[in-house]
Amino acid sequence: MADINFNLTSPVDVMTKVAQRAKALRLEQNITQQELADKVGIAIGTVKRFEKSGEIQFNYLLRIALVLGRLEEFFDIFEPSDVPVSLYELKDTKTRQRARKK
Repeated sequence: MADINFNLTSPVDVMTKVAQRAKALRLEQNITQQELADKVGIAIGTVKRFEKSGEIQFNYLLRIALVLGRLEEFFDIFEPSDVPVSLYELKDTKTRQRARKK
């Protein structure tokens, strides 16, 4: 029987949580929104919108992570799992180069 994940987290939930954590980290480091905007090279309105709604361009998010000292954590986002789902996956060690046509 397949494992069913009942964790129904939406992308909006993730965006909001990331924004809350970034804001908490900014405050912990005693950086104002204006200082963060200046260091990142974006408008203060972008920082305010991000902290309120979680909406931001990915490259700006990476710059904010760099300023807050958390850029390295992004390298783990799409890291392949070390644990195979089945024994058949152990045989397939080739890395896919492209998707199949449908």
